[in-house]
Amino acid sequence: MKSPSPSKHSANGSELQVRTYLAALPPDSRTHLQELRESIRAAAPGAVESFSYGMPAFSLDGKPFVWYAAWKRHSSFYPISKATLRALAAELEAYETSGKGTIRFRLDEPLPTALVRRLVKARIAELRKKQTG
Repeated sequence: MKSPSPSKHSANGSELQVRTYLAALPPDSRTHLQELRESIRAAAPGAVESFSYGMPAFSLDGKPFVWYAAWKRHSSFYPISKATLRALAAELEAYETSGKGTIRFRLDEPLPTALVRRLVKARIAELRKKQTG
């Protein structure tokens, strides 16, 4: 009998870590983060769930490319480049951002799922450009 490949094994371990992380959250945070997770997954269907820096992430080509986390009053999405922050500045005006590429979505407001999908697609495009450039 063949043993599972290391990447498949670690992917399963990451999925368990993500589920454990989500299960430990208060219900409102969990709901918000699950919606964020699904928006990321919808924008990056080839991405694999991972767990890095103590928070859920998604990986492409074996490397994490976006992370997300729950906090007391907001969820955070990381990292977004300065170029993407500038390009989507008008859409991001309503959200707190940091110079290091963090975007914070308040838990008491609806998650902007279309914006999250655009951010994920922009992040993937940046990574692909780096790989070919």
